[in-house]
Amino acid sequence: MGVTFLEHTLGNGLRIIAEVDAAAHSAAAGYFVRTGARDEDSGVMGVSHFLEHMMFKGTAKRTTDQINAGFDRIGARNNAYTSHEMTCFHATVLPERLLGDDGALEIIGDMMRPALRESDFSTEKKVILEEIAMYQDNPFWVLYERAAEVHYGAKPDGGEGAATMGAGMHPLGHRVLGTGKSITDLSVEQMREYFANRYSADNTVVALAGNVDFDAAVRQIEAQSGGWEKTGATRTVGALPYGERVFEVRSEKVNRAYVLMLTPAPCATDMRRYAATLMSQALGGPDNSRLHWALVETGIAENAESGFDPKDNAGELLVFASGDPERVDEIWKIVERELEGARETISDDDLARIRAKAATGVVLAGERPSGRMQRLGRQWMYRAEYTTLEQELERINAVTLADVRRVLEQFPLRPRTVGRLLPA
Repeated sequence: MGVTFLEHTLGNGLRIIAEVDAAAHSAAAGYFVRTGARDEDSGVMGVSHFLEHMMFKGTAKRTTDQINAGFDRIGARNNAYTSHEMTCFHATVLPERLLGDDGALEIIGDMMRPALRESDFSTEKKVILEEIAMYQDNPFWVLYERAAEVHYGAKPDGGEGAATMGAGMHPLGHRVLGTGKSITDLSVEQMREYFANRYSADNTVVALAGNVDFDAAVRQIEAQSGGWEKTGATRTVGALPYGERVFEVRSEKVNRAYVLMLTPAPCATDMRRYAATLMSQALGGPDNSRLHWALVETGIAENAESGFDPKDNAGELLVFASGDPERVDEIWKIVERELEGARETISDDDLARIRAKAATGVVLAGERPSGRMQRLGRQWMYRAEYTTLEQELERINAVTLADVRRVLEQFPLRPRTVGRLLPA
């Protein structure tokens, strides 16, 4: 495809990586910071996501209106997001609008050193609290957040919206948005301290893709960010407190039944992640999967799916189903039947079909610099190594049925955390 990988590390530890394609019609840039909900103390849960908002509230050079107007003037498609493991600020523009004093790369770089004014903090806190309230109206989100807390060690009680941390809870159980209490209690001083430690040069990666002048980009980034401090920020992994756990939440906001299961799976650096990906798709992909045919096509459930989420030193297989509250026991019995039989029922035909979809996904991801930039940055957050899209496809195509069965032996869908969200 004519794509060249380049990398450079500044003296302060800031890493710059790129997939350069001179034939591309756009250029994408993203600042990836290796910090998220799992890197927070329980008392400041949600500070990473709150900080993401604050990055748009102004810097020493620009007001929030000037940031937004700057992106508009260059026609940027820009956004940001926070997860358990990383925070990303990104933009895609025409190649001639990436570099320069008011280019996308300069605007994002400026945002990465926000003013963090107390007045902005107080105003944005209300926005965050509204966002938390909004997610409490989403049944899947309510159930997943509670399931993650229980899965990673919180006591399986407390009801809807509970977030009883407990001494034994691993920070992977933290809520990305935080809770109403943790955000209400958060101070701007706590946010500034967290920012100073986690948003350091050596905890940040700049990913570029598309029609990019890499040398010029490195010079610009060094001029703007070469003075950032190096803090040696690290991530505490900790023991994962898995166990067989069951809980139930009752809510007046729902009239359907929702069931969600979490169970350990390969982590983001484990080569078994490729087999786990195919296994998950065969078990509960959006269509033509075991759960879909057993529950959705038969009219027993409205939704039935599974998903594999590899994390840093951990991994999750999620199974989710919803339907009539009167049939929730029947739905879960069928889910358990499909889980227990997966080792025998997943076939070579399933893998061939999933590989074909993966090939399409690889091609689509490679067509757009924005997709390449995201893949590159996320890859570096976990593994700090480069693999091409073609190499990823080769690894997927190399997965055999024996590999899938071996993963199911080594990760036998146990122990399980199973939660239900039911009408009050």
